Amino acid sequence: MNLDLLAESLAAEGEPDYRLGQIWQWAARGAPGYEEMSNVPGPLRTRLAEQVPFSTLEVEREAESRDGTRKTLFRTADGRPVEAVMMKYRDGRRSVCLSSQSGCPLTCTFCATGGMPFGRNLTASEILDQALHFRRIEPIDHCVFMGMGEPLLNLDAVLAAARRLPDVGITHRRTTLSTVGWLPELRRFVDEVEEPIRLALSLHAADPALRSRLMPVNDRYPLADVLAECRRYVARRRRRVFVEYVLLAGVNDSPAQAAQLVTALDPKAFKVNLIPYNPTGAFDGSSREAITAFKAVLDRARLPTTVRLTRGRDIDAACGQLAVRAAA
Repeated sequence: MNLDLLAESLAAEGEPDYRLGQIWQWAARGAPGYEEMSNVPGPLRTRLAEQVPFSTLEVEREAESRDGTRKTLFRTADGRPVEAVMMKYRDGRRSVCLSSQSGCPLTCTFCATGGMPFGRNLTASEILDQALHFRRIEPIDHCVFMGMGEPLLNLDAVLAAARRLPDVGITHRRTTLSTVGWLPELRRFVDEVEEPIRLALSLHAADPALRSRLMPVNDRYPLADVLAECRRYVARRRRRVFVEYVLLAGVNDSPAQAAQLVTALDPKAFKVNLIPYNPTGAFDGSSREAITAFKAVLDRARLPTTVRLTRGRDIDAACGQLAVRAAA
């Protein structure tokens, strides 16, 4: 829902200020359209349906995984493709993975999104409408800005959307922003954002040369500088930074490379999420034995570590798999 357009339309109708809040609360609770809004006058609902589309996104197709994960391909009003995912867990969590851009300009070599043509930044309404789509299906309670795009390249829109998420059922403490380490906006995030939104760093190699091969952004913003900023986040917020580490067979999964990670990360400041790679063509995923050996090095150093449960691999909805082939 384009809330700016909605506010303009309500003002043009001479509606009281509270009307915007009424309509937003209906949308945030999962209403499928204006027709459900019983405390909004019927004639106004009819006019709004003509003037303000209920969503800024159109659903093009959806797929559901054997594990309950749901992936949705949206199109923006100007035809840009956007994918988002809802993941279901046995403990009852319903987590949405939202996109902040159509495509991504940063071309990480292991990520399918980086192989798409980059479209543009999404608006706050387009980001929020991804969450609202899933909220209309069932309640949601966690969010990761870990879909298409680099959130820090679109920080203002991401924050505007995130600040609305508590109304949808997702508190700031259950919201995570993932970045490859875009340093200028990371500094802004640390200095200016007051909400307790969690930070995740997409790292994938502690060796600078290897990280640069996997993630060209490392040449521009070296890992040492990014980690220093992450430590400043920890000092200000008193919350650990999640470190995402995709394991690539024969590339970054040796015990020696695990030891490099131990050297780079303070256990009091970072928690590592090891991510089994979901093949997209460029690399192979590490074996279970390699993952176990890698994790053992981190465990011995008492660096908090988990192996992420892969969700939605059979529908290309797992980490690193979001890409719209037709967009090419």
